[in-house]
Amino acid sequence: MEDGDPDDEAAHYWLPMEAMIFPITDLPRLVQPERSHTGEKPYEDIKYGEAFAHHSSLQIHKRIHTGKKFYECNPCGKAFAYHCHLRIHKRIHTAEKLYKCIQCGKAFSEHNTLQRHKRTHSEEKPYECNQCGKAFAHHNILRNHERTHTGEKTYKCNECDKAFSQHYYLRIHKRIHTGEKPYECNQCDKAFACLSSLRVHGRTHTGEKPYKCNHCGKAFASHSSLKRHKRTHTGEKPHECNQCGKAFSDHQTLRIHERIHTGEKPFECNQCGKTFKLHSQLRIHKRTHTGEKPHECNHCGKTFACPSSFQKHKRIHTGEKPYECNQCLKAFAYHSRLRKHERTHTGEKPFRCNQCGKIFSQSNSLQVHKRTHTGEKPYECDKCGKAFPYDSSLRVHKRIHTGVKPYECNQCGKAFGYNSHLQRHERTHTGEKPY
Repeated sequence: MEDGDPDDEAAHYWLPMEAMIFPITDLPRLVQPERSHTGEKPYEDIKYGEAFAHHSSLQIHKRIHTGKKFYECNPCGKAFAYHCHLRIHKRIHTAEKLYKCIQCGKAFSEHNTLQRHKRTHSEEKPYECNQCGKAFAHHNILRNHERTHTGEKTYKCNECDKAFSQHYYLRIHKRIHTGEKPYECNQCDKAFACLSSLRVHGRTHTGEKPYKCNHCGKAFASHSSLKRHKRTHTGEKPHECNQCGKAFSDHQTLRIHERIHTGEKPFECNQCGKTFKLHSQLRIHKRTHTGEKPHECNHCGKTFACPSSFQKHKRIHTGEKPYECNQCLKAFAYHSRLRKHERTHTGEKPFRCNQCGKIFSQSNSLQVHKRTHTGEKPYECDKCGKAFPYDSSLRVHKRIHTGVKPYECNQCGKAFGYNSHLQRHERTHTGEKPY
């Protein structure tokens, strides 16, 4: 309720906020000023134990419990429990802003909003938490903060039972069920369920990154991204999986990890029905249907559907090898190759043939081996049609057609198509007779 509203018919009277909804003829009955001095509160809500100085105040209070909303907005149909709230709401439609800040000129539709705004100039924080001493400019922010100590989550979703410490978060959460996205970007028409998400998204167009890390100077578009980044310096991992104990630096990564245990794949392709754990995986997958390859190499012009494939490809040109073996210091361009290499030190052979039990250090070696059981020969010569189980066998075979002889004797210069033929020939020089 704003003080001194010029449009209010009862502006020249002192009366409780809730009394403002009654006609001016009711004022003598309502005001009863002597109780403001005596502190007498004869009207009690028996169910909840709250007392009031006026009967009308008790009746209005009861609407909190009953949820009754008598006052409806004509333009949009939204209903309110209190007339003063309806009057304030109507200013959304009229864009009326009666209360102006004398320091910066910003105008507000409510007097109490102006009062709160003034604290941004004075840095006044009158509301202090009695548990940790943290101070706040607004009482409702203090109330929300106090729930971080109590763990109280009073606002429950009636669709999925998820609970929240603030009604605002519940309201935003409900949009997951309704699909409502009221905040639209005026540059790319992308829509968001939450205003803060729209604001952060807007920075992708402006390039603004207002949050800077004081350790390394890296800048971020959102405060949450900066907070997550800081954990790379501290090593802090506050979010732990209650099934396997693995810890993560941010809650989102934990939620994604938990899908390993649940098998949940919430993102489904509407063309082929394939499901994914991550929305980004679905987005990239959709390009297999559209043929879109938005990532182009400026060295060779090759295009890629997936950003990670593009980043790996660039290493061909730069020669970058970021993955180093901590035993022999050999470096690799790809993490998968480092993992394979490390098995040469450990002797690990995790891939087992389910037909003969033979084990291999690499998955592709197992796949090739399986052809000895299946008889599969996927590599066919385009000259004579002969097929081979291995690509290397086809390459060797093709020398019959091309006449290429890559193996040369370093004593007489004679050349051979196969290494085994060169070895046999070399024995003519050494006199060796192996049989």
